Amino acid sequence: MLKDFSSYTISAMKIFHCDHCGHLLFFENTECVSCGRRVAYLPDLRLAGSLDPIGTDTWRSPLAGAAEGGYRLCQNYKIEAVCNWAVPAADDNPLCVSCRTTRVIPNLADPAHRAVWYRLEVAKRRLLFTLIELGLPMPNRIDDPERGLTFDFLADADPGGPPVLTGHAGGVITVNIAEADDVGRERRRTAMREPYRTLLGHMRHESGHYYWDIVIGGTAELDGFRSLFGDERADYAASLSAYYENGAPADWQEHFVSGYATSHPWEDWAETWAQYLHMVDTLETAAACGLSLKPRRRDEPAAPTMPEPVSAHPAAFQDLIDSWFPLTYVLNNLNRGLGHADAYPFVLSPAAVAKLRFVDEVVGRAKVGGAGRPAPEKVDA
Repeated sequence: MLKDFSSYTISAMKIFHCDHCGHLLFFENTECVSCGRRVAYLPDLRLAGSLDPIGTDTWRSPLAGAAEGGYRLCQNYKIEAVCNWAVPAADDNPLCVSCRTTRVIPNLADPAHRAVWYRLEVAKRRLLFTLIELGLPMPNRIDDPERGLTFDFLADADPGGPPVLTGHAGGVITVNIAEADDVGRERRRTAMREPYRTLLGHMRHESGHYYWDIVIGGTAELDGFRSLFGDERADYAASLSAYYENGAPADWQEHFVSGYATSHPWEDWAETWAQYLHMVDTLETAAACGLSLKPRRRDEPAAPTMPEPVSAHPAAFQDLIDSWFPLTYVLNNLNRGLGHADAYPFVLSPAAVAKLRFVDEVVGRAKVGGAGRPAPEKVDA
């Protein structure tokens, strides 16, 4: 029997409230648990809110700036129960901006795959939320068949055959649906001696490869990239083969965010990009929750205020880093108090921080419509 996914919640980067009763809403809510009203995320407003019916399949939001003609629920919300986003009624596409980026879904002939699909879409929506909040260009395959972003959620064809590899190629992010199985994913994490492996982590990492093509490859950003990450023209297949055969260098923590980042400059960028998204997401959540760290001792990590990475006036990168270290210190201690592994099992060296700073600068220059932050010009590689 399939579980009812409508009550599942995960904490979001912003804090949302029901527009009718004021009760707390989470990013994945489909109804307010207090007053029972329908809830949806409205991508045009970048807010989750409650809805009132105004006709057949049409809903109205009381939020300021809401679409005058109302909204429809995404087809995958209304019919499939794997989404909670809405579509402006004037938009004739039955799918929301998130579901439009999924090209291949798991085979629903297997009843267990519906739960798998839901978990995959949850992770993908969180990724897209952050990309939208950062103002990054995010064309889908429908609007831009050549450079649009799309996702294929695939299963291994045969138990003894070649596995589906999670990865990115030409704007297509492929995720093996086995990664949605917590037990199997933890087994692979342990076997590969990885400190961290999650669905969201996969999504963020692979999106890094996509954005390398969009904001680095063939642009004036290449020189800065190569000075920090190395020359991406090094043979990719040979570099990965060498990494899997020999592992990371003994001193990798002095220069990289992870051992895998040592395998090739492209992987170094993708790992650093994922770390940047981890940082932005977590700091925004902490700021939205009003969190501050004021320890009793002056020599302990402190953060009197949390910076807002994606506000109208985003915090300077140094402010992000200055708050990130104390926040992860507390997160890891809280996790250990609950008997869990560290929430953030990474150590950021000065070299890794310099790479994160470069990512932050590139994101700033790539913002859609960012005043005074022109997109890089094309150059010869």
